[in-house]
Amino acid sequence: MASMLVTVLLLSCSFILTHGFTFTEEDNVIVLTKDNFEMALTDFKHVMVEFYAPWCGHCKSLAPEYAIVAKLVKEETTDTRLAKVDATVETELAEKYGVKGYPTIKFFSLDKVYEYTAGRTAGDFMTWIKKKIGPIAVTVENVETARSVVTQEDLVVFGFFSDLSSDDAKEFLRLAADVEDVLFVITSVSDVFAEYRVTPNKVIAFKKFDEGRAEMMGDITADNIRAFLLKNRLPIVTEFTPESSQKLFAGEIKSHLILFISKKAEDFLTRIDSMKEAASKFLGKVLFIYINIDEEDNLRILEYFGMKVAECPAVRFIILGEDLIKYKPESTDLSSGTISTFVQNILDGKEKPHLMSDEIPMDWDAKPVKVLVGKNFASVARDKTKSVLVEFYAPWCGHCKKLAPIWDQLAEKYESHPDVVIAKMDSTSNEVEDLKITNFPTIKYFPKDLDEIVDYSGDRTLEALVKFIESDGKVMYHAEDASAPPTDTGTNGGAKPAKEEL
Repeated sequence: MASMLVTVLLLSCSFILTHGFTFTEEDNVIVLTKDNFEMALTDFKHVMVEFYAPWCGHCKSLAPEYAIVAKLVKEETTDTRLAKVDATVETELAEKYGVKGYPTIKFFSLDKVYEYTAGRTAGDFMTWIKKKIGPIAVTVENVETARSVVTQEDLVVFGFFSDLSSDDAKEFLRLAADVEDVLFVITSVSDVFAEYRVTPNKVIAFKKFDEGRAEMMGDITADNIRAFLLKNRLPIVTEFTPESSQKLFAGEIKSHLILFISKKAEDFLTRIDSMKEAASKFLGKVLFIYINIDEEDNLRILEYFGMKVAECPAVRFIILGEDLIKYKPESTDLSSGTISTFVQNILDGKEKPHLMSDEIPMDWDAKPVKVLVGKNFASVARDKTKSVLVEFYAPWCGHCKKLAPIWDQLAEKYESHPDVVIAKMDSTSNEVEDLKITNFPTIKYFPKDLDEIVDYSGDRTLEALVKFIESDGKVMYHAEDASAPPTDTGTNGGAKPAKEEL
């Protein structure tokens, strides 16, 4: 009987706080709902919360690392815990805290809420959390502690100062306070200087990658340390993985050169060496990344760039911002010199962005619905002698498939009208320079004799679409009991309340 009771208690994974409230745990992670959320923020000084969706692949990948951190934090502190919220169930909480994608991770600390945007390994989480709840830099008093700390993380930035109250040390700490996901260490102990063969007032980056150690040159200022950190934060060529993705895409460097390659390829190491040689010229300006096309999940990225496995190895260049700008080299040569020239030309504004386009089908205008691709879009949609209604769709989109027969009927109705064109474009493989399509289907109207573009938001019925065309894009018809039409936001299987985040 006693053993059964113990088993039940273990399975429930619950603990009771002194005031009598109970929280349920799963792998040391507190399970929160709208009923106990505020209670947790009251009971603990610091709470990290993952807003997740059960179907989200990224959430599933994160779970083991998150559990490791939850256990470490629970063992090392009494006022900090990790928690999770099923945002598909607790929609009120998700809306309150602005959850747009999964997983979204927030840190609640002393009435403040911080967005977690660092990496997704246990080490990344621990470094970030310790920065929030502890000293901004670890002070080392002896060689033994220094040896232990230096090997804790993939990157440790170590300040060696003769006086911890000096201006140099203050600049070091000022930058340390501003960088949440890197471990900073500081010392003034001469024995530690000797251990690492360092003279006073130096900043050293200890790395578990590349050359292992880098020394900062120049004056010790927060700006110089930041620039030094940008050059040493990641391997000179970094593999894209679920663990590295946050560091790559949430970092300060927004220009990325990406190599798509199979790690099984005989010339893999030779290709990476060429990348390293080119990358050394752009440290702190451009991240050099490779994506292993042997990984099934990475094939989605190939599709996004309109690429096929047979084209690899190949490189693309992207600039992150409000809109993603992509560049494709004219040459397939992947030598260091060719890559360097390609990157430098982009930085100098000598390269034009690359827009995907299928080839123009031979029968693109054979049917009532005209088929547009990137290469014929302007000549058809921008033809001012006609009014053109275009559906931008994705082949996998359920809402697009539902609209297809209605779109065919609409085109048939206007087939005999010489100045009206009903068209469609697959936006997963075709792009237009000044149009950014993020939802499917998106419907846009290009009125005759005008430069303006009208976004259609009416019902997706034949009646509504006809009214819209007859009014020359002025009437958005909605049935009295109809709500706004749904759209797919880029996730297979239909619209969801939020997207998975990479």
